[in-house]
Amino acid sequence: MSSQLRSMSADLDLSPPEVPEPTFFESLLRYGLFLGAIFQLICILAIIIPTSKSHEQMETPEPADARSSEQNRKPKGPVQQIRQKLKKESKKKR
Repeated sequence: MSSQLRSMSADLDLSPPEVPEPTFFESLLRYGLFLGAIFQLICILAIIIPTSKSHEQMETPEPADARSSEQNRKPKGPVQQIRQKLKKESKKKR
């Protein structure tokens, strides 16, 4: 039996495989992919976890938009009155 084990261990190569050194491009690609993955995780976390500053900024512009829309509505009233006056004057001329 011991002779059979010796012959089997001689057939099996238990030394570590020879792995070539990575080239500069392979190293650059590996680190680039690693940094890209970290960037994607940061972006996903930024969407999931809202910050208090951005939430406050989102609330403050809304009243300003409402005020500007009200201001836009007010001038429309006099414009419509001017149009009606012009129509009446054109009818009087006939």
